[in-house]
Amino acid sequence: MANIIAVIWDFDKTLVNGYMQDPIFEQYHVNSSEFWKEVNSLPQKYLDEQGVHVNHDTIYLNHFISCAQPGGQFAGLNNEKLREFGKKLNFYPGVPEIFSKTKRMIEENNAYQEYGIRVEHYIVSTGFKAEILGSSVMDYVDGVWGCELIEHEVEGERIISEIGYTIDNTSKTRAIFEINKGIPKHPEVDVNSKMPEELRRVRFENMIYIADGPSDIPAFSLVHKNGGSTFAIYPPKDKIAFRQVEQMRHDGRIDMYAEADYSEGTTAFMWISNMIKEYAERIYQKERSKFAESISSAPRHLTE
Repeated sequence: MANIIAVIWDFDKTLVNGYMQDPIFEQYHVNSSEFWKEVNSLPQKYLDEQGVHVNHDTIYLNHFISCAQPGGQFAGLNNEKLREFGKKLNFYPGVPEIFSKTKRMIEENNAYQEYGIRVEHYIVSTGFKAEILGSSVMDYVDGVWGCELIEHEVEGERIISEIGYTIDNTSKTRAIFEINKGIPKHPEVDVNSKMPEELRRVRFENMIYIADGPSDIPAFSLVHKNGGSTFAIYPPKDKIAFRQVEQMRHDGRIDMYAEADYSEGTTAFMWISNMIKEYAERIYQKERSKFAESISSAPRHLTE
């Protein structure tokens, strides 16, 4: 079905005011700045000491796992606790309401429903999937990609101990292709399988990708060059972040940007809502045209 409009969201600093790890740092009384400083030093440390290259986007997972072991900064951290931390996330204004409102404005249009036009929301994040699953947005989300961690029992307690699945800023593009081919709804489909454009569940031209900065350029570029729309968010009054998104607009990476406030009436809400309506109307008109073209003219008596 190609009448799905997919709104694809980054998570940290796009929907969340800050980082999803903030409630964890608060609970365990860990200085977040010191923790991330240590994480950021690890790639060079391992390169110098062992000649090993690591993924800068996901090395933090190894550090969390190390710190979750007995005696560590996050001793006893597991997926159940991560889901609980998801309930404490500080979302930007208008979240999750924008999810439900944008779905509803299409669902309540009978003409759109006649052709199966609807909105789906997806989250593609380099953060903890378990934490996203525990958050308040999940009532309105149709699929989530994030980093997943395997637990083992240590001293009678389940603790995160291995990396199961990772998403980094480059592999986010794979998730977008999976949305394109409908894998969230049809997991039997392989993302590498050849599939005609007309059979793909969500066409790129019906996608909107929303994120906060330069790290999402691979995903912005994929959606943009294939006919979709791209939108960037920056924290209110953050001049550095503002300059970053303005540069991305100047470079043609994004179509529009706004301060991170999704309340009804804000620039972000109006732009996203308007783009969804434009997509829906385009799909509707295309379906009506196809129907009209498929009907031949009624036979008439020939005149002499």
